[in-house]
Amino acid sequence: MRFQPCEAAFEVRRKDVLGRIGYLKTPRTRVETPALLPVVNPSKPVLTPKEMEEEYGVRALITNAYIVRKYFGQEAAEKGIHKFLGFGGLVATDSGAYQALRYGGIDARQEEILDFQEAIHPDVGVILDVPTGSEADEVHARFTVEETIRRADEAVKLRRKKDILWVGPIQGGTHLDLLAFSAREMSRRPYPILALGSPTAVMERYRYKTLVDMIATAKMNVPPSRPLHLFGAGHPSMLSFAVALGCDLFDSAAYALFAYEGRYMTEEGTFKLENMEYLPCGCPTCRKSTAGEMKSLGPGERARRLASHNLWATLSEVEKIKQAICEGRLWELLERRARAHPALLEAFRAFGKYSKFIERHSPSDKPRGIFYYGPESLARPEICRFRKRLERCLAGIAGSGAVLLVAQPWGQPPEEFAERAKEAAEKRLPGRKKALTLAFVPPLGAVPMELLDAYPAGKITAPQELDEETVEDAVKYSLGILGKIGCKVVAVSDGSPQAEKILGIGSWPGEKLTANLFKEGIGGDGIIRSREQEKRNPN
Repeated sequence: MRFQPCEAAFEVRRKDVLGRIGYLKTPRTRVETPALLPVVNPSKPVLTPKEMEEEYGVRALITNAYIVRKYFGQEAAEKGIHKFLGFGGLVATDSGAYQALRYGGIDARQEEILDFQEAIHPDVGVILDVPTGSEADEVHARFTVEETIRRADEAVKLRRKKDILWVGPIQGGTHLDLLAFSAREMSRRPYPILALGSPTAVMERYRYKTLVDMIATAKMNVPPSRPLHLFGAGHPSMLSFAVALGCDLFDSAAYALFAYEGRYMTEEGTFKLENMEYLPCGCPTCRKSTAGEMKSLGPGERARRLASHNLWATLSEVEKIKQAICEGRLWELLERRARAHPALLEAFRAFGKYSKFIERHSPSDKPRGIFYYGPESLARPEICRFRKRLERCLAGIAGSGAVLLVAQPWGQPPEEFAERAKEAAEKRLPGRKKALTLAFVPPLGAVPMELLDAYPAGKITAPQELDEETVEDAVKYSLGILGKIGCKVVAVSDGSPQAEKILGIGSWPGEKLTANLFKEGIGGDGIIRSREQEKRNPN
């Protein structure tokens, strides 16, 4: 009997950056994404699946088919995985490949693992791939990619049930060329869900910049119509980065593993319970305990309560990410999370390498303006898109000249500002009435006055005192724009320290004038002076 692929119905409702809120539909249930799938070990459950569903609102989880088969094979096959776990939501089963990576192998062949998954009938199943890991050399990494592809083709022929969504694993680890090849090849095969493997060790070593490269490489080589799962990723501090790069599903046992080690998870990092005096969380578990009380518990109950908090913290972060997507503020959430650890800030800065891809696939409509915090935001899609479109519109414009207003017009009437600037230029250099009038708007740079009310130029909230890197970038961009226009320039400064600082960076072409653009008369007394004139006759 030939395999007939079961296509997942994946519906996207909201987008921001590359993050998506959507629905993954299976033949028996529907789950909103992005979604965390807590890992459940049926032989050692610190929290039961029933508790997760009823008390924590968990709608999807994942368990290990290899472990279930090894310890509960007949019982699980007779009951089915949902009844066996006592869970009514989406159940995914992993194949045991991670155990093979960690312990050097498992005593089961792919055909046996796939047959058992069909017998217990999960909603989502994973083939027995060969994880690359984070330390593999190129030769071994290539083997894992090729063997995983071979097994993926084999699984297509072995499978019979059409109502299980099968996951196609992407391998290659930190070898990005191999990872890209794996992503393209797996995308050509009938796997409705794709998953990036081997990130766990990378995250454990705080190599978040490497993780950004891995996710971005995979995302650029898979079709956007399929959800992307990130194996073994569930710490709240990095979830927003993974979602912003396009991951839709996650699975993690960290909530339990960290609990057994006495570690307390937050969106800002991990704390050791033994060093804590307070529990800085509003979850039900923390509201009922103090740090001292939790320390005094026996190992089993302490692990249970820590696992409860860790799960709450992780699920809460997923909800915060979804809300940020709805508000169009996912980038701002990244800005805040990036300050939690230097490795996260380094990862956030790595987004700049993929700014063109992110801009191309991020939404152009936003319900709100944007907050600008610092130079990392120069890579945000709204700024990249605005600059790209502006360059395309201004390239080759001919005219009698361009007026650059080196001043910050926020809070001032744009029409009055433009008219006074044109008047200033006309008094100094007649024949400039038809000139293109530009305002210097950090962090965007030179912006036509007509666009000051358009998004995002008129919808940016930024500090009044901008950092040097932002100002220099805006100047560099502005000089490039003026060079493409190919017209003479009159730079009209309002005399403010900020304007003078801007004109002091780079080689501005054309005339430079100083004028008061906001008081009665130009320059206060109606006289326009060049800088040379002001030096000779300050009065």
